[in-house]
Amino acid sequence: MSASSATLTPSFLSDRINAMQESQTIAMAKKARELMAQGIDVINLSFGEPDFQTPQYIRDAAKVAMDEGYTKYTPVPGYLDLRQAIADKLLRENQLAYKPENIVVSTGAKQALANAVMSLINAGDEVIVFAPYWVSYEEMVKLAEGKTVTLMGALENDYKVTAAEFEAAITPRTKLVMYSSPCNPTGSVFSREELGEIAAVLARNPQIHVIADEIYEYINFVGEHVSLAQFADIKDQVITVNGFSKGYAMTGWRVGYLAARKEIAAACEKMQSQITSGTCSVAQRAALAALQGGRTSADEMVEAYRRRRDLVLDQVKDIKGFKTPTPSGAFYIFPDVSAYFGQTTPGGEVIRTAGDLALFMLNDAHVAAVDGAAFGAPNCIRFSTAAADEKLREAFGRIKASLDKLS
Repeated sequence: MSASSATLTPSFLSDRINAMQESQTIAMAKKARELMAQGIDVINLSFGEPDFQTPQYIRDAAKVAMDEGYTKYTPVPGYLDLRQAIADKLLRENQLAYKPENIVVSTGAKQALANAVMSLINAGDEVIVFAPYWVSYEEMVKLAEGKTVTLMGALENDYKVTAAEFEAAITPRTKLVMYSSPCNPTGSVFSREELGEIAAVLARNPQIHVIADEIYEYINFVGEHVSLAQFADIKDQVITVNGFSKGYAMTGWRVGYLAARKEIAAACEKMQSQITSGTCSVAQRAALAALQGGRTSADEMVEAYRRRRDLVLDQVKDIKGFKTPTPSGAFYIFPDVSAYFGQTTPGGEVIRTAGDLALFMLNDAHVAAVDGAAFGAPNCIRFSTAAADEKLREAFGRIKASLDKLS
């Protein structure tokens, strides 16, 4: 080993990158691919990705965009007509009045979230995160040198944090709140009444902002999606984040957006200008076509997700160690699996954590899922239901057979 290569140890890297955790959803998918490369038939339920192809009319729009010359740099906050279309969508579907200047289009909703966190949080600021939460929230706060304050919703309340719990967690250092509805990983959906109670707490604390992650908006099985920003007296405190990856099956296109009051939108645009600049030109034209095409394709996918949810719940009712609330949206189930802690595998290994159980299922049942600790819920495991019906039946049949081997 050369002297120069010997110095490339973790200490050579920045403290911030050493402190950051790898995304556990990506890590588990990587392990699954490694087994697949060995010829093993792995059913991968670890990734939060629709298994549908992007609708044809959206793909066609991208081809037209290339032929029309949309191949140059784009404005940092996104094309004006796309931002106007997003504003129109927010007014039409969410009763939220915004202008294009309030909209910033980003390279996926993940970048919109990061832009907002980095634009608002100083070192030591507290960020209340409703848990279970999406894996990247805590890491984004850490990158901004903030302090995450995790609030865990009770399983008996479908993992939803109550307004009273939220208010009790507020301190003089609280700067921001983050949550998703429909929720990744639980599929829980806040009702209008529940969000109204949370809005009342925020109205009493105007110094606190909220990032409302609504990326699963269209994948909703209860009928009504409520945006927190609909409560007029706190609208300026809310940053609404959404995108095209889930509802339109456009994961690889990487187009998301946020809507916020002008000063926050301008700050996020400034942040983005120094990181990536404008989002891909062709992807933005495809996103515009998606909005112009309406929700028919999205609604068709939602019916498939509903059927798959019901199929999986029917399968897991026979797995006695799973405590599984019924998801109201998204495409996951998130059972509490702590009943298996302390049990032993046929190989003599003790299951001490959900991560141990997830690894056992990967190696024995050849089904990939994600340890709930990555979502702030160490007693749980997340399974994606965005897979074909026959794959889901096979996967949970394998899981039950493997779990029956534990003693």
